[in-house]
Amino acid sequence: MPAHLREHIARWWPLLLLGVVLSLPAIDPLLTVLESNHRFGDNLALPLPIIMVYAIIGLGLTIIAGFTGLLNLGGAAFMAIGAYTFSILTCPIYPFQVGFWPGLAAATLAAGIAGMLLSLPTMRLRGDYLAIVTLGFGEIVQDCLRNLDAITKGTQSLNPVAAPGLPFVAFGDDYRPTYYLYLVLLIAAVWLCHNLRHSRLGRAWVAVREDELAARSMGLTTPRVKLIAFAVGSALCGLGGALYASKSGTSLDPAFYDFQQSVIILCIVIIGGMGSITGALLGALIIAGLNGIVLTNLTEALKPGDMPDGSPGTSSNSVLASPGNWKFLLYGLTLILMMRLRPEGLIPAQDAPAGLRHDDATKAPQGAR
Repeated sequence: MPAHLREHIARWWPLLLLGVVLSLPAIDPLLTVLESNHRFGDNLALPLPIIMVYAIIGLGLTIIAGFTGLLNLGGAAFMAIGAYTFSILTCPIYPFQVGFWPGLAAATLAAGIAGMLLSLPTMRLRGDYLAIVTLGFGEIVQDCLRNLDAITKGTQSLNPVAAPGLPFVAFGDDYRPTYYLYLVLLIAAVWLCHNLRHSRLGRAWVAVREDELAARSMGLTTPRVKLIAFAVGSALCGLGGALYASKSGTSLDPAFYDFQQSVIILCIVIIGGMGSITGALLGALIIAGLNGIVLTNLTEALKPGDMPDGSPGTSSNSVLASPGNWKFLLYGLTLILMMRLRPEGLIPAQDAPAGLRHDDATKAPQGAR
């Protein structure tokens, strides 16, 4: 593909995609009417708020792992902190009931503080060692949520929690206000990440990622730089967790926020492109869309129906009969193919580390040495 054509595509595809996302609720009823197979009768726009949530969480991990080069395997832990903070502050069984927006702000703040506290004892760690610490933190958070029955209700989860809404405005059963609200919050998160990346702080993050020793020699206070990256990235993960809980109407079981959830978040960043904002959006669309749209509809399509003579069909107990059981196999294969064929991601960042550039794909990333 000619270079000028690639530049035009890179410049205009986000705007075209935004136009499609904005217009999808309007054209969705037409698609539903034209759909002949009623097993696919759900609106295409219904799963998109969850994809937007994963995009916000992916942006949070992009700040930590992509901009700053700190491998974090505890994304699900900060997502859980945000979800449970929001649920505790808005669930009717507690006296707080602060509402959607105050709960959202408190969840974002709580996750940011947790990320800041986690970064304090890990300032000198990088690479595999930092990954192990964040992985352990995720397991600790999950166990605490499961065992603190007096606060979190253990495995029962907290429900109902505050639904998305605006001050003095209830959205009701119409999914479109929630859809556009989540889209606005995603755009705000993209705007924040873009401005941070091109700020003095963002350049400091990249300097730490490229060579922390050189950055320290140039006068950068690298512990403070990494602390801010952890705080901001964790806050976005907590915001995503709160939005997920609000959309689901429940905090969900603590088992939902396990290591597999952290792997899914990491897949979003790796597949899209480490350090790439648009890559995080594309990665969320691929990973969350595969799980929430493709595999869900495929599972519904493969459900046994009535036999031609009118008798009910028999269900299969085979694990392979449910496409939903394939997702982690597909995630693993996708990661292997990405690392072999395109280690810099589908949309690499313009300032990607030397080890992640397409023209130097055989070199190992600096953080992996």
